[in-house]
Amino acid sequence: MYKIHCLNNISPKGLALLTPDYELTDNIKEADAILVRSANMHEMEISPTLKCVARAGAGVNNIPLDAMAEKGIPVFNTPGANANGVKELVICGMLLAARDVVGGIEWVRANADDPDIAKTTEKAKKQFAGTEITDKALGVIGLGAIGKLVVGAAEALGMHVIGYDPFCDEAKAAAISPSMQFTADIKGLYEASDYVTIHVPATADTKGMIDAQAIEQMKDGVVFLNFARDSLVNDADMAASLASGKVARYVTDFPNAAVAKMEGAIIIPHLGASTEESEDNCAIMAVREVMDYLETGTKSHCVNGL
Repeated sequence: MYKIHCLNNISPKGLALLTPDYELTDNIKEADAILVRSANMHEMEISPTLKCVARAGAGVNNIPLDAMAEKGIPVFNTPGANANGVKELVICGMLLAARDVVGGIEWVRANADDPDIAKTTEKAKKQFAGTEITDKALGVIGLGAIGKLVVGAAEALGMHVIGYDPFCDEAKAAAISPSMQFTADIKGLYEASDYVTIHVPATADTKGMIDAQAIEQMKDGVVFLNFARDSLVNDADMAASLASGKVARYVTDFPNAAVAKMEGAIIIPHLGASTEESEDNCAIMAVREVMDYLETGTKSHCVNGL
């Protein structure tokens, strides 16, 4: 009998895949496997019974990968399982930046007691006028599971898409979209894009890659979208660029103390993968990874080098 401990709420659709050879346990010290979403595992004691960990999501910065590897415990993630949910929120973020929908909604709430609000609205709405995204250029940094879906969605909305990925070549880019302009020069992407969205993992090489130097290469009035990881953007440089008008809007799914105070930022409370479908898909993939490993030793999407 294999024992599974859930550090976070895991979708019942995933747990329903467990056969009678498995049981859920509240006692982490006896668990053969851990299923986790966002819980921080870095300060946790690693039980001698633990054989594997599966993260119901793509990012694994909440898991001590090296410590797990030292003990021979593989860590799995679920890349692509939540990609559609994130893609849809990226499109939403672009529209929120293009049209001052948030400002308009707040104005209506603030004037809710005005008996002539219908008439007043017609005079006030011009302050919330925006632009359309059709025919605008979108630069997509990173053409993995999420990035390639963003490409297709943006093109379907009439945008011109420029793609960049150091691990992609012309043939792979053409398979994603033959109409996408693929570039090996990120500077060229910056210079040509009205909107820029980033979809790369958080690593030592990508930390703070969107800094003053990178932003300076972008168009004046660019909209920058970050639904990947907060550490990719230098917060101080982004705040300065918003204040100067170099960046018109910064749309991010990662609130922190610095971002929350930024004028001109649209801050979403980490909702990228917060859909029923994404949570179901991630749980299903994570449970299957655990079962495959415990029963056959098969490792799928192992992220800590084992």
